[in-house]
Amino acid sequence: MPLKKFVTPLAIPPTLKPIRHSPKETFYQVKMTQFKQRLHRDLPLTTVWGYNGRSPGPTIHARKNERVHVKWINKLPLKHLLPVDKTIPGAGPNVPEVRTVVHLHGTVARQGSDGYPTAWFSRDFKVVGPQFRRKVYVYPNSQNAATLFYHDHALAITRLNLYAGLSGAYLLTDAHEASLPLPKGKFDIPLIIQDRSFKKNGQLFYPSNTTPPVKGVNPSIVPNFFGNTIMVNGTVWPFLNVEPRKYRFRIINGSNSRFYQIKLSSGQSFIQIGSDQGLLTKPIQVKQITLGIGERADVIIDFSKHKGQNIVLTNHARAPFPGGTLPNPNTTGKIMQFQVGRHLTSPDKSRIPAKLNVIPRLSPAKARRVRWLKLSSAPDKYGRDVQMLNNRGFEAPVTEKPVLGSIEVWNFVNPGTNTHPMHLHLVKFQVLSRRPFDVNFYNKTNKIRYTGRAIPPAPNERGWKDVVRANPGQVTKIIARFVPFTGLFAWHCHILEHEDYDMMRPMRVVRGKGIPRRK
Repeated sequence: MPLKKFVTPLAIPPTLKPIRHSPKETFYQVKMTQFKQRLHRDLPLTTVWGYNGRSPGPTIHARKNERVHVKWINKLPLKHLLPVDKTIPGAGPNVPEVRTVVHLHGTVARQGSDGYPTAWFSRDFKVVGPQFRRKVYVYPNSQNAATLFYHDHALAITRLNLYAGLSGAYLLTDAHEASLPLPKGKFDIPLIIQDRSFKKNGQLFYPSNTTPPVKGVNPSIVPNFFGNTIMVNGTVWPFLNVEPRKYRFRIINGSNSRFYQIKLSSGQSFIQIGSDQGLLTKPIQVKQITLGIGERADVIIDFSKHKGQNIVLTNHARAPFPGGTLPNPNTTGKIMQFQVGRHLTSPDKSRIPAKLNVIPRLSPAKARRVRWLKLSSAPDKYGRDVQMLNNRGFEAPVTEKPVLGSIEVWNFVNPGTNTHPMHLHLVKFQVLSRRPFDVNFYNKTNKIRYTGRAIPPAPNERGWKDVVRANPGQVTKIIARFVPFTGLFAWHCHILEHEDYDMMRPMRVVRGKGIPRRK
């Protein structure tokens, strides 16, 4: 029997409390454990993994230049909650079945604190990966205000660890953002959207094989995963009681493979004020927002003219995106409901400034290098598709070596049929354009022949980003400055099933001649 929608209140993760706080540092200790959590009124308690006893984990609030230290502690069972495919690179019998490494998505941190995929560690740090450097991560928070989120990033099992529940919001603010008269406090709410499927006993279902099954391999990695229920903040099809006023929502796509195209059933617009890496230059009114996996949208929804109404946040993205199946309007086409009350508990003094931020534009003319990066796939020995970047997997030698301080233009060439949300660690970037090309000609000659003009990014994509949707049949062009640290980082497709096999590559930021070492 299908679960009833909008009968379970939205869970709002609590703010994580520090162990200690001083002018020099704020120190947190976070344990990853297995526990039971109620995800819907009519579901039995579900076994999940999470941080400090909840999934998603508690929200971390930080201010610009506040040095945050976090000791991430693995207290998970030795056997995984979900089916582990040990035939894919990085998941063989020589590593612990359960291993974790936390990546603060969108952070600017040194290599040892970035959450590199092979910097994993097992329960109580008994076994660690080859790139493991430190038990306590340091986040300098030197960047501007942004909606970040933390999640597991262990090589070859990222999809399973996140699906089990290992994610949470990290909200970074600064003096400029704090001075703006935007909704604050209980009217500023993170929304982590994920899709899940459940067994009859209320436990998480994740497929152990493809359809049709891969002969000789079980469990086997699947090319994508699409759940049949939608969950927000660990609550299946929740409702949120709101006052007739403006609210700020930090919307995070935390799913494995599902894109979202969100609308409001009331027909009203979102007022988008920010994207992945912080505030836009000005508010943008949009009826629909598209979010690839890992993308964020910082929005204002004004409920003041909707007293007594129930408004549904709906989803219209095909799966796989953009050419797959439309969501079922009765299930995956609905995300959550806002139940608008008739009274205010206090006057709404918030407002949306006409100007939000100043974003200097990076110039392609100043780029030190232009890279062409093919999003490709090929069958493995079992006949499964391996997703790759420039025909290489993660374990191939490093080929991308940007010079510290340099500007580069990256062109993602996608001759496939699905959109790949491409994510770079360490750096923020700007989207320059998308341009259609002749895919058949490219597949025959490996040469680009454009079939149309370059398409500029949408207005709500013109802020700082760290995930870009690389659409099929297009060359997606971004520009980034590689600062402020040298070291080994990753870039990858953020479809979790893709990055696990094998659409992720190392990137080494190197020191150029005459560049002093950062202290």
